[in-house]
Amino acid sequence: MNHANSISAVHTDQSVRLVPMLIAGTLLTFITVLIMTVSANAQTPAPPQSQPIALTGGTIYTVSNGVIENGTIVFEDGVITAIGQNVQIPMGAERVDVSGKEIYPGMIDAYTRMGIFEIGAVGMTVDINETGDFNPNVTPEIAFNPESRHIGTARTNGVLTAITTPGGGIISGQSSTMMLDGWSWADMVLDSRTGMMINWPSADDDDYGDELLALHDFVAEAKAYHKAKQAFINGNAPRLENDSRLEAMGALISGEQPVVVEADEMREIQDAITWAEDQNFRIIIMGGRDAHYISEFLVEKNVPVIITEVLDAPDRDWEAYDDQYRLPAKLEAAGVTYAIAGGSSAPYTFRLANDAGASVAFGLTFDEAFRAVSLTPAQILGIDNRVGSLETGKDATLLITTGNPVEYSTQIEQAYIQGRAIDMTDAHRALYEKYRQKVERQIGQ
Repeated sequence: MNHANSISAVHTDQSVRLVPMLIAGTLLTFITVLIMTVSANAQTPAPPQSQPIALTGGTIYTVSNGVIENGTIVFEDGVITAIGQNVQIPMGAERVDVSGKEIYPGMIDAYTRMGIFEIGAVGMTVDINETGDFNPNVTPEIAFNPESRHIGTARTNGVLTAITTPGGGIISGQSSTMMLDGWSWADMVLDSRTGMMINWPSADDDDYGDELLALHDFVAEAKAYHKAKQAFINGNAPRLENDSRLEAMGALISGEQPVVVEADEMREIQDAITWAEDQNFRIIIMGGRDAHYISEFLVEKNVPVIITEVLDAPDRDWEAYDDQYRLPAKLEAAGVTYAIAGGSSAPYTFRLANDAGASVAFGLTFDEAFRAVSLTPAQILGIDNRVGSLETGKDATLLITTGNPVEYSTQIEQAYIQGRAIDMTDAHRALYEKYRQKVERQIGQ
């Protein structure tokens, strides 16, 4: 064997030995991340409600029907059965005295990666995007991780319902409404196809027209597919070969499902609304950074906006520093239907109340700000028959607090999801208790 071959053999041998070492290292990293995640997220899903529960003596903020002082709210089998001041409490009900406290519906984050994003630096914990431009068949609930540590920090800060949203491409897939408590995704899903998500192409790109043409062609193909499918059902055409992507467009084409278009710039918003009107789709604008510049157009077309950036700097040099802070108040004054979301990041879902609270400092009232993270997103997304306000017949998904949840100093003392009293531990509270003890020990020395 010559010298070159000897070196090659040595390198080959070393490579062979390195392969299992690399695999072992990767597995060790994964196991370490998993252990850290589980240990930091020790919440145990609550058992189903086993008896009627009556919360008595609190101030109830229904959102939809005003405020009830010294009120009582009763729920059974996860559903609100009575609410008011003179409520008959069923025999055998568990009575919880909440005198001096306030009761609100749980907040809704209308745009988040909750359950499909864990640690950005660890690729195997991120499951947001699929390959390709058109993936309407993607539904994120089946990939939802019920052990996510972000669930605990979100719900102890008042967010009890999350609209988990896929990303990537032009048609990203369908968002899923998830309750933030349960053993598996099947336990947690409230609505599996809340909206069809579209990332509207950037108007600044040279290929803007080509991308819009591709979107138009895909929708036309989907409509032709469903027309041919109906012809087969009616006995007027041969059977079609199933196409999962085109099949998934059925609810959107029939009008049962809205299209949620992520667009920020004025031209993009206007083009998206014109396109949706032409296609006969019910449209919701997600993002809406420039929505206040075209508020009259939005009111005329009756198009709601889910704001995703409140705590953010202005986009243009000539805009005022508080341009985004005042966006909710500007839309409120203009009569635009709007909700406030948390900007998609799962680790920051717990900050939803801060986004809404900032809008109070810049023009909204507390009631308007809370409605923007409770009843209004539920109405916009078509889930207000279950969540968003406190009414008989709706899910008992609610908060017991020391004040309005969007007020920074408010404490969430207990939360219920469909009548289940959830575990109020989370990674943030665990760290707080740990270092509180450290300070107390230092003071005691």
